[in-house]
Amino acid sequence: MVKAVRGVLIECEPAIKSILVHIDNTHNHAFIIEDLDETHLFVKEPMLPALKQKLEERLKETYRPEEPLEDSD
Repeated sequence: MVKAVRGVLIECEPAIKSILVHIDNTHNHAFIIEDLDETHLFVKEPMLPALKQKLEERLKETYRPEEPLEDSD
C-alpha cells in the first residue's frame, strides 16, 4: 500500500537550505520529505512551523548585526 504524505515545496538560498538539511539530520529526518535540488526542498506540511522556529533560532545564533559607527568628530 502506498502512503501519502502532505508536503510543502520550499525554495530558498543554498546557504539556508544547508541549514535546513542540517536541522533535519539532527532531528532524525522529521522535517524533509525530499531534497530536490540546490534550492528546493519538499517538507512535511505539519512540521513546517516547527522547522521555521528552529531555523529562526539557528539564524539568531549566527547573525550578529554590525555595531553602529561612531562619528569621528
